[in-house]
Amino acid sequence: MRLILVLALALLSAPALAETRVPESRAEISLSFAPLVRDAAPAVVNIYARRVVAARRSPFADDPFFGEFFRDFGQSQPRVQNSLGSGVILSDDGIVVSNYHVIGEATDIRVVLNDRREYSASVLLSDEQSDLAILQLEGAADMPHLALRDSDTVEVGELALAIGNPFGVGQTVSSGIVSGLARSGLATGNLRGYFIQTDAPINPGNSGGALIDIEGRLIGINTSILTRSGGSNGIGFAIPASLVAQFVTQARDGQDRFLRPWAGINGQAVDADLSDSLGLARPGGVVISELEPLSPFAAAGLAVGDVIAAVDGQPVNTPAEMIYRMSVRGIGARVAVDYVRAGRPAEARVTLIAPPDEPPREELVLGREALFEGLRLARLNPALRDELGLEAGEGVIVLDPGAAGARIGLRAGDILQAVGRYGIERPADVARTLRQASGRVALQVLRGNRRVALRFRV
Repeated sequence: MRLILVLALALLSAPALAETRVPESRAEISLSFAPLVRDAAPAVVNIYARRVVAARRSPFADDPFFGEFFRDFGQSQPRVQNSLGSGVILSDDGIVVSNYHVIGEATDIRVVLNDRREYSASVLLSDEQSDLAILQLEGAADMPHLALRDSDTVEVGELALAIGNPFGVGQTVSSGIVSGLARSGLATGNLRGYFIQTDAPINPGNSGGALIDIEGRLIGINTSILTRSGGSNGIGFAIPASLVAQFVTQARDGQDRFLRPWAGINGQAVDADLSDSLGLARPGGVVISELEPLSPFAAAGLAVGDVIAAVDGQPVNTPAEMIYRMSVRGIGARVAVDYVRAGRPAEARVTLIAPPDEPPREELVLGREALFEGLRLARLNPALRDELGLEAGEGVIVLDPGAAGARIGLRAGDILQAVGRYGIERPADVARTLRQASGRVALQVLRGNRRVALRFRV
């Protein structure tokens, strides 16, 4: 009897626990997403992009012998290619975010709002690697837009809605949950990054559309699906809103391409086998395998063999995840880096920098006196690698092979390593060794991950 009395008093002293409330709307009675969609949908747009695709190259175009015979064979006219995708308005003056693969290299971009208004758009900033692009609607004002949510506050299990234009059928909403975070192993085409995973159905045409939470805030930009059939299998990926915010900031600052902070390190994820050899209690982090002299991590005291565990308090378990953490902070930020050295935890403060333009590029164009007139070369450095989208590499790169270089098979992007038996370190070395060449000569070239020998006679 006494226990019952105590429970009764406890309930009377905590009226909030027993409080009942009458539903205030029909939506609350039916548990509908309709009010949320009604507010968010006007900020999600359809994007129609048109690009001119170059004529298909002959497979013999770079062959020094057959190229002459097949020069005019199978030539086709450039053709117009149309693409359809989605986008999200982020400001009242018409800033729109979409995927690079929706608008990349487009010559004409048309944006259609939910209320059927149409605007022409121009690209302010784009980045193929992140698969993001920032657009500006021409003549736009007082536009509906979505607020961005800090991606680090998103949790697995949250309700999420995907809004876009799948298969071009018109604006469509699908629901699901956030089914995973820190997905950084995905690689689709040139897309490398860090993603939010959702089971909200995403299909072709949803690219660039919104993934929102139950408060109508943007948590990600839908970008790809994991599928074997071409349709949604319940595993979709969205680019986090925190990275989108950094893109918008750089676009408003006048950048036309995304500038990532430069780490100056090569590293790999620490798995179970590697963690044992490093003396770690559990797998995790990124172990530094190479460290460039100008790296800000080297300046902060880190060394080869150290294991980077966290950036600004957020754990990092892959190189892509570490670059993401740096990218959302931006160039000039000073971040705390937790790392492990010889089994002991340590911390450093690292100032994030742009890729340095050092050593000097020493760009050189060979003249008439050279074997390959018009061949344009430069010395690779971090800034040039970033501009060309190269992850690594040292030496002399071909910026333009010129007519004579193209005839023996040289291509833009080739890295020259040797002329005959002479090694190459700087552009001037190429000019000097070519002047001394005689008889049959071979150019040793690194093309992607392949080593190629291009032979010619002087």
